Amino acid sequence: MTKKMVLIDGNSIIYRAFFALPLLNNDKGVYTNAVYGFTTMLMRVLEEHKPTHLLVAFDAGKTTFRHATYKEYKGGRQKTPPELSEQFPVLKELLDAFGIKHYQLDQYEADDIIGTLSQQADKDGFEVSVISGDKDLLQLVTDKVTVHVTKKGISEMEAYTPEHMREKMGITPKQIIDLKGLMGDSSDNIPGVPGVGEKTATKLLKQFHSLEEVYVHIDEISGKKLKEKLTEHHEDAVMSKQLATIDMDAPLVIGMKDTVYESYDAAKVSEIFKDLGFQSLLAKMDDGEEEPESKVLQNITFKSVDEVKEDMFTGKEALMIEMLEENYHKAPVVGIGIANEEHTYFIPSEVAFKSKVFCKWAEDETKQKIVFDSKTSMVALLNRGIRLHGVVFDTVLASYLLNPSENNHSIGAIAHRANLSGVLYDEEVYGKGAKQKVPEPSILAEHIARKSRMMFDVQPDLEKQLADNKQASLLKELEMPLACILGEMEHTGVSVDKTRLEKMGKELKGQLENVEKEIFELAGESFNLNSPKQLGPILFEKLKLPIIKKTKTGYSTAADVLEQLQQEHEIIPKILLYRQLGKLQSTYIEGLLKVVNDETGKIHTRYNQALTQTGRLSSIDPNLQNIPIRLEAGRRIRQAFVPSEKGWIMFSADYSQIELRVLAHIANDEKLIAAFKQEKDIHTSTAMEVFHVKEEEVTANMRRQAKAVNFGIVYGISDYGLSQNLGVTRKEAKKFIDRYFDTYPDVKKYMEDIVTEAKHQGFVTTFMHRRRYLPEINSRNFNKRSFAERTAMNTPIQGSAADIIKQAMIDLHQRLKKEKMKAKMLLQVHDELILEAPEDELDKLKEIVPECMENTIELHVPLKVEYAFGNSWFDAK
Repeated sequence: MTKKMVLIDGNSIIYRAFFALPLLNNDKGVYTNAVYGFTTMLMRVLEEHKPTHLLVAFDAGKTTFRHATYKEYKGGRQKTPPELSEQFPVLKELLDAFGIKHYQLDQYEADDIIGTLSQQADKDGFEVSVISGDKDLLQLVTDKVTVHVTKKGISEMEAYTPEHMREKMGITPKQIIDLKGLMGDSSDNIPGVPGVGEKTATKLLKQFHSLEEVYVHIDEISGKKLKEKLTEHHEDAVMSKQLATIDMDAPLVIGMKDTVYESYDAAKVSEIFKDLGFQSLLAKMDDGEEEPESKVLQNITFKSVDEVKEDMFTGKEALMIEMLEENYHKAPVVGIGIANEEHTYFIPSEVAFKSKVFCKWAEDETKQKIVFDSKTSMVALLNRGIRLHGVVFDTVLASYLLNPSENNHSIGAIAHRANLSGVLYDEEVYGKGAKQKVPEPSILAEHIARKSRMMFDVQPDLEKQLADNKQASLLKELEMPLACILGEMEHTGVSVDKTRLEKMGKELKGQLENVEKEIFELAGESFNLNSPKQLGPILFEKLKLPIIKKTKTGYSTAADVLEQLQQEHEIIPKILLYRQLGKLQSTYIEGLLKVVNDETGKIHTRYNQALTQTGRLSSIDPNLQNIPIRLEAGRRIRQAFVPSEKGWIMFSADYSQIELRVLAHIANDEKLIAAFKQEKDIHTSTAMEVFHVKEEEVTANMRRQAKAVNFGIVYGISDYGLSQNLGVTRKEAKKFIDRYFDTYPDVKKYMEDIVTEAKHQGFVTTFMHRRRYLPEINSRNFNKRSFAERTAMNTPIQGSAADIIKQAMIDLHQRLKKEKMKAKMLLQVHDELILEAPEDELDKLKEIVPECMENTIELHVPLKVEYAFGNSWFDAK
């Protein structure tokens, strides 16, 4: 068998992944974009290369043996953003889960580790593949060593063999170091010879073969200026070649035997993927998994019934309504489980829904029901004309409150955490993904019966844990009543004017065509606007715009690059507009049209109530919280969301700066409290304090910067994050943050105190005792500890704001019922509630909606609600 060695340049790939992908974080708030990009690349490499030996090499630190030669080596590089730094230990944990060796060596770079091992593997007859984003490693290329260099971020790679280098670059692998000696390398701060670029350096090497030979034949070089530069910078050129040369004999304490790779443990990798929230990668793994082995379970006695009888119910039952599809609005119910103190039953769904006894029991408020997921159960039954009442315990929500960092709240996972073996995981019975199917009736009946039995048996323990955590009222008085309201909202749905959406699609298409035409006129030619390879030369060669960033394949035309060039040429704003309009057309217009329910003419989004660690709701299928509203065309999409009846209006109510008001309350900061009580514009007020100016002297830019700091503080923003938001240097961003804390010292004190509290008890809480556990708050690892500290600071703020709007929804729902109004809550979008109501209820809504929302909780500062109304969601903003 051919021995195959893969060597990965860890630092290079994770850096490229970080800057290629938008900042992402999992439900715990851990940044994951770089690790996700790296892992995507890694899984592709494992599949395509099938290595027998594998190693990921990392740089050991800032100082290397090269600094003894040139102190300024790699000088001028910006400090690694903390959002990336904290991902290095996460990546190494993931590599450990994969069983992949990773290594670093003090005073040496990853390149030297890779160079030493690749040379050894070459001599031992291996096929060697080096993976990097850095062309410095091309000097390692031989007949047996291929260097794969990333392009287009990390999504594609270019394989460099000796032949490919001759064809593409006109030089041999060994000449890479001569090339660097002549032209230098700005990314590593290698000086080279000023004025000598790649073209000139390549020409000299084709003629004279090496740097040394260039200087032997210096008199033969044409061009007086070039000859002078070469002569003047001879020492720099020699030193630059030395700096660029990879050490192929680094003193490694590992050998080939340490890099042996067989395969990874799917269970270990799945666990870390779940923790990181890598659902798409989990799905890829699942596709290749073998059928799981069956487990030995405790015995269970249950009865399958073909008729529902009243004596089956004792007054307190666990009810399991089983659906396989994630989108339960469309999913069939495959069976129903009932368990109580005495018996366990399986009821086929067609038997239950035709039974008057079952329907009467389900709707009876006096019959206590322990359910798996009250919102899902409620919607499933509402879709069949049954209104569920009498729910006294929600198993999913209880598990979520007790284990907010867990991604899996299935009965199987809950049983596993309780060390009970009475039920299998759903995937062990139904399979996963495309392989998912309903098993034979006897297996289905037993699985559903076991789930209902487990729910009944585990409920007392979950209830006790909630009581111990002072979270019983959080479940019973907040989350469970809210689940019923969300169920009604999902079932009701929101009406969509498909004709208007389709018309918008046509208008957007026309706008796209017009913008495209304007761009072509400004460029002086037509080209593929969606191709960076075609766009780059137009902007940076033909129109001579300043080059901000280059990629391995040419010029970067990424959004952040174009945003920096907006003032340079009128073509740039039009390109950005073209991209925004294109996304609106494909993701939102076409996307929304696909999910309009044919029967109701409505969109029935689903709310995730047991997902985020802060307690915020999210929505899917579709995600109505993410419709872009910064662009007018994006805002106009909301015109398609209309009342369901004639003579009705849409009504929107939005909390004003709720998180900043919560911060003012929690920190008890006098200046912040005073600003809100006096109803000052908080961003202007902050700008006045931070910049030491009068109100009339606050410019729009000052207010924008103050706003970014105000909201950034709530999210534990770093100087890097703020610098990206404001387009300023990290040094300037740090000054803003420091001035903010000087202005609001009690905010700083709160942040210090909450971190101390978190270190003592291991978690932080919201107003309503929602917990977020921070196991890494006392970690010796600086990056892990720093992240946990930031989380400790912002979770009580975000989580309390989430609790407040949830309570407001309950209060408002009860008030609408009490007033016997027809108005209905339709949507919750972040801090905003959207209702529909008859026009004759408008005056009443104006009165009771702000009243309910503003008086939900008493803070040191007033809560403020702004409302609007109209014939569509757009008009109600």
